[in-house]
Amino acid sequence: MKKLFTVLVAFLPHVYSFAQEITSPAALREVAVTPGPTPAETVVAISKSFQGRPYVAHTLDGNETEKLVVNFRAFDCTTFLETTLALSLARHQLLNLRDSVQFERLFRTTLTRIRYRHGAINGYASRLHYFSEWLFDNEQKGILQDVTRQIGGMQVSKPVSYMTKATWKYPQLADPKNRQQIAQIESAISQQSFWFIPKKQIRDIEGSLKEGDIIMLTASRPGLDMKHVGYVVWQNDADGKPRPHLLHASSQYGQVVISEEPLAEYVQWNRQFSGIRVARLNETAPQSLSYKEARRIN
Repeated sequence: MKKLFTVLVAFLPHVYSFAQEITSPAALREVAVTPGPTPAETVVAISKSFQGRPYVAHTLDGNETEKLVVNFRAFDCTTFLETTLALSLARHQLLNLRDSVQFERLFRTTLTRIRYRHGAINGYASRLHYFSEWLFDNEQKGILQDVTRQIGGMQVSKPVSYMTKATWKYPQLADPKNRQQIAQIESAISQQSFWFIPKKQIRDIEGSLKEGDIIMLTASRPGLDMKHVGYVVWQNDADGKPRPHLLHASSQYGQVVISEEPLAEYVQWNRQFSGIRVARLNETAPQSLSYKEARRIN
């Protein structure tokens, strides 16, 4: 495929702390992107530019109070998705980028809207911790669509309780208020059915996957809805046949990578995953992420 994008991300030479929020234009010195026809194509180009960046978990949990955290040094699978998606959507809102201050403001507003329920920071529980709710909330915002059903998924339901049963992994849940709020969220998710594609059927539907689709890998373990997330990228295998692979921040490889094996095999061979859900970015950035709104909020 012809290279459509030029992506350059330049960072300050000093080391960011994992819990740092961008508060000045200097913290995001330059992002120069020639966007593709759609946010999905742009997000793949931006995401590929981060290949090799280290995987680090829990980068959002270093502050005493909930605040927006921006980290380009290291990612877990969720922050990788949210950061690259926010960069792509912000860039499509400013097609004639000239002012880095404008871009930073819009990027931060977009990242907040993606990461938090209804786009507002209101404590630890306002963050969209479970991908089931993350998917629903961002679909309501007009950012993407859950296309799992239309490409061949099956409907299931699954009780969710992972966070409140593993509170030792989440220090913020020592606060009874946070724990109660997360328990209420888990209860609401548990009452909702969803569509997914079992791992044995992924090979059959992979022709329906598009470059830049968001792949959410459903969890085999009880109490958890989804375990991992990444983007679809199509590339030729050793035999020259194009297959969808996963572009993701991988804990296994310790960095941002494109999976060596095609997506179907990657999921099939991993016992942690039961299948996938698929979300597709809308072809135009939603109007609710406009620069005028960003200026009002900030």
